[in-house]
Amino acid sequence: MKALETKGFTLIEVLVVVAIIGVLGALVVSQLLRARLATNEASAIGSLRAINTAQQSYAQKCNGYAPVLTELNLAGNYLPPDLTSAASVIKSGYRLTVTVASTGIPIPTLPAGCTATTSSYYATAIPLGVGSSGQRAFATNEGSTIFYDDTGVPPADPIPAGADPIH
Repeated sequence: MKALETKGFTLIEVLVVVAIIGVLGALVVSQLLRARLATNEASAIGSLRAINTAQQSYAQKCNGYAPVLTELNLAGNYLPPDLTSAASVIKSGYRLTVTVASTGIPIPTLPAGCTATTSSYYATAIPLGVGSSGQRAFATNEGSTIFYDDTGVPPADPIPAGADPIH
């Protein structure tokens, strides 16, 4: 009698390969999630920097700061439309908002083209889902330093002396 020749893989070999692929897949997914969080946070920081720059340009023209994002578009297109379409905009998993700071005082005499001006502003970037769209929340004001909080809640207004700045 002749022995049968078998070709192919045993069940154990196939299961080992599937297990290795599963472990590698889990590692890749967790790395992709971390990369997405880092990208969203970098976008939020970049947006707040753009808001600070726009506020400085607006202040030169209007003798004060814009109290809301939409004003930065109305008075001279200081920011792109994706940041000025509403008083609060969503970009890259973060809600960006500009408000009058708690220390802000309305400036009554406005130059032509300016519809509202205040002596100080408070801008925030808050993740839509802490841990899924971003981990840290950010805040800035007329000092142009961006501060963060790891809990997903932005530093309070006025920004406390011990708040953590972005380096």
